[in-house]
Amino acid sequence: MHILFIIDPLSSLAAYKDTSVSMMQALIKRGHRISVCEMPDLYVQEGQVRTLSLPIDIDAQADLHAPQWWTAHEATDAALSDFSAVVMRKDPPFDLEYAYATHLLDKAEEQGARVFNRGVAIRNHPEKLSILEFPQFTAPTLVSRRISKLQAFYEAHQDVVAKPLDGMGGDSVFRLRPDEVNRNVIFETLTGNESETIMIQRYIPQISDGDKRVLIINGQLVPYALARIPLAGETRGNLAAGGRGVAQPLTASDRKIAETLAPILSKRGLFLVGLDIIGDKLTEINVTSPTCFVEISEQTDFHVANFFAEQLEQVVSNAL
Repeated sequence: MHILFIIDPLSSLAAYKDTSVSMMQALIKRGHRISVCEMPDLYVQEGQVRTLSLPIDIDAQADLHAPQWWTAHEATDAALSDFSAVVMRKDPPFDLEYAYATHLLDKAEEQGARVFNRGVAIRNHPEKLSILEFPQFTAPTLVSRRISKLQAFYEAHQDVVAKPLDGMGGDSVFRLRPDEVNRNVIFETLTGNESETIMIQRYIPQISDGDKRVLIINGQLVPYALARIPLAGETRGNLAAGGRGVAQPLTASDRKIAETLAPILSKRGLFLVGLDIIGDKLTEINVTSPTCFVEISEQTDFHVANFFAEQLEQVVSNAL
């Protein structure tokens, strides 16, 4: 197979721990070819969705800490439908340019491209708002830009977490404890004085045990989660915010949530999903570029990227 990855610039990736790089390595080891492009490389000419992409190799002994960990070949211009599979791995933020790209992916699918995750599925599943479909698994939640509504929710629950809808990596996530004297300015700042909608949820104390990432690949559960445990004095478990990743078997509640969501999300064209779970509560459904492959693989007997490659091969071969 020849697989196209739509990703951020290669030079920006921390290759030694990057999930996209681990995917590419696993596919190369299985004899497949890899090309990469960035979102600005996508274009439409005479109705056909095309891209200028860079074929790359990653040597089995490559130093993934080095600035240049890949070998590049001559760039080629091709239709997305010319590739065996197109893997969308661009990181958020999910802005208008990202939305436009998902529409181009939809068009490419009409022309025969096989896209993972599908453009329409990414677009229809905003990562924080998607949990609202499954209230049986979530903590009390309010989505609003009205400060009066946010204040009332805080007064009702006292200990809450407020966050923007388009953030990632724990950016701009605030915990408001009882008697929080700065709550007005926090709400004003997060909402831009009621110009932007945010999410506020009852605080889940089990965050001290980790914000768990549960992976679903082709409707199947990876048997281990990565519990991202906050630093002392922190309320965010995100690895980008300094959290420590500890792989652990799925709990019964993890399985219940994931097994409920897996067939629903898979049917909608979400090949790879990362659920965020704190305690027994679902907090986010990641569909753009879920991570944690490397950390789970290094700490367990389950190689996540190999499983991803196997499942991708299966889906593509069945479609041919």
